[in-house]
Amino acid sequence: MDIARLVSERSTCLRRRVGAVLVREKRILCTGYNGAAHGLQHCDAAGCLRDKLGIPPAERIEVCRGIHAEQNALVQAAAFGISVHGSTLYCTHEPCITCAKMLLNAGIREFVVEQPYPDQLSRDLLAAARIQIRQPA
Repeated sequence: MDIARLVSERSTCLRRRVGAVLVREKRILCTGYNGAAHGLQHCDAAGCLRDKLGIPPAERIEVCRGIHAEQNALVQAAAFGISVHGSTLYCTHEPCITCAKMLLNAGIREFVVEQPYPDQLSRDLLAAARIQIRQPA
């Protein structure tokens, strides 16, 4: 979890700094943090589009120039040909519904998160998939 916190420091999001680490057999496979898509201006320079439009957390997540930390970790693994199937997610925050679905399809079966995220639909989906979200000891 310390590494996820450290990775979150690279975030350029003005609302929430999130870091994610995918680990299997005590080995780090990949990391991700939330920030703008490659080639786009980051929110810390351009401002927060969601704030400008008055969009609350966990609503209309597609209206954002940023990519979530969990998504960036999955993209990084794919870009380098790293299988994340059977790995554990360590993340500073609970995943949103979109990230939860992506993580499930990638085969991540254990979620360790530090802070909540206001997305009950994500929690319900993970519970239906028999995934427990646990907090670090």
